[in-house]
Amino acid sequence: MLIRNARPWGAAASDVVVEEGRITAIRPHDASAPAADGDVDGRGRLLLPSFSDVHVHLDSSRIGLPFREHTGSPGVWGMMMNDRLNWRNTDISHAEIVAGTLERMIANGTTRVRSYAQVDVDCRLEKFDSVMAAKERFAAHADVQVMTFPQAGILREEGTVELLEESLKQGADVMGGIDPCQLDRDPAKHLDIVFGLAEKYQVEVDIHLHEPGALGVFSTDLVIERTRALGMQGKVTMSHAYDLGAVNEATSRRLIDEFAELDISMATVAPSVSNQLSLVALVEAGVRVGLGEDGQRDYWSPYGNCDMLDRTWQLAFTNGFRRDDLIELALAVGTMGGASIMSHTSPRPTGVGDRPGVAVGDRADLLLVDGETPTSAVMDRGVDRTVIHDGRVVADGLRVVGL
Repeated sequence: MLIRNARPWGAAASDVVVEEGRITAIRPHDASAPAADGDVDGRGRLLLPSFSDVHVHLDSSRIGLPFREHTGSPGVWGMMMNDRLNWRNTDISHAEIVAGTLERMIANGTTRVRSYAQVDVDCRLEKFDSVMAAKERFAAHADVQVMTFPQAGILREEGTVELLEESLKQGADVMGGIDPCQLDRDPAKHLDIVFGLAEKYQVEVDIHLHEPGALGVFSTDLVIERTRALGMQGKVTMSHAYDLGAVNEATSRRLIDEFAELDISMATVAPSVSNQLSLVALVEAGVRVGLGEDGQRDYWSPYGNCDMLDRTWQLAFTNGFRRDDLIELALAVGTMGGASIMSHTSPRPTGVGDRPGVAVGDRADLLLVDGETPTSAVMDRGVDRTVIHDGRVVADGLRVVGL
């Protein structure tokens, strides 16, 4: 494949050669060269890495369904009960809703996805099965990791552990945990189960942490302790964890340094809060940081539209970024930051000026999008998009191709 007349990260117009799924050459655009079959016309658009959504709940999506009034109660348990009460009340099968959501994500430019799949005594493995089916259906269009996730906790309802283990036997890629103190109220036992199952089935761990201030730091320290003791460096992600900067500056610095030391990743959904750890400090310390959309217009929230370019705008906005280099950092986190969590062979942003993912040797997971500069693309969120996964066009004009 030759991608003609494209601007890698907003640089000069170039012709980009792709062979066997990787970029093998980048040279100045030659307008006189005849186009060949299979070439992609960049039309002067920006060439960026495709997006990586590493925190999405495909299993609770209502994308494609009529808009409904939000009825959830405050707090994790109240929201979860609202989901449990309503998720079956649709005219479309759950599996088709999940697949339709993933299809729309790919059409908008996301080719790497880490999705939660709720497992509990109510839905049992039904939601997990829907996410696994969508992963298989779009295997040629996106890399999808499925996380078995105890949204209702592990200890509150008898039979949960057995269902989680069964999902791991059936191919879950990641073992999830959630609010060890606030939800299950036995953090040691909760984390012993999470890390024990992850070690048994040789999968990674992702901890969903909403806990505030000192309580969140306490749970995080228990995760750090287990990561170090079990030698699970590079295999643990903290998701949300949006209040870890609330205690004091010394604690924030210590956590960032320990995350870097143990290669513990962070996944953010760009929340509108003020006590999160500094995105710039995390990246510059060497911590892998990825971005996700969380829910997609579901029973938890009306937000989410399957467009990670929108969520990148939110990441820049909630961090107060105005300079171009900082907004482009948000774009690097939304693309290659998440990619580096899913695969450690992917380059990650290492500082404010680093723009990985579109260089010779990089995997050809790419997005062509209209915009004057990468920052203007984040602000304007254009719709003239072509999506390339593993060296093959998988979406064009906001429609998936090749199904």
